[in-house]
Amino acid sequence: MAKLHLIKLSVGTDSVESLMRWQSTPRAQGPDGMPRHITRMWPKREAELLDGGSIFWVLQGLVQCRQRLLRLDEIIGEDGIRRCAFVLDPQIIRTTTARKRPFQGWRYLQTADAPADLPASRQSEDTLPPELSAALADIGVL
Repeated sequence: MAKLHLIKLSVGTDSVESLMRWQSTPRAQGPDGMPRHITRMWPKREAELLDGGSIFWVLQGLVQCRQRLLRLDEIIGEDGIRRCAFVLDPQIIRTTTARKRPFQGWRYLQTADAPADLPASRQSEDTLPPELSAALADIGVL
């Protein structure tokens, strides 16, 4: 079975640091304290995603980081609608940046198309402004 990922816009998040802050709030966590993202659609390719897959987050039009998917939990809302909670590893891993146009929901992302992780020595670097990061990504520097 091949590893498969998801790609998702992080709406209202302007940096990796703001994503970290949001996920540290009780509202963004499940009963077990793990960060999660709730979506309406359940992935049909669940087994492939849970075989080492991640969610790659698009922030300000750029893929900037990822989180490993730990499991998918069923959530039934107050409206009675079944939803899927992507339960995530709390560790956010910065990646090389790549431009991504806006899209609705989430999409599957093949490993070959996924941005590479930044080396461990660069994981704690300050985030560049989105415009600069995008320009550097366009010319292949980042």
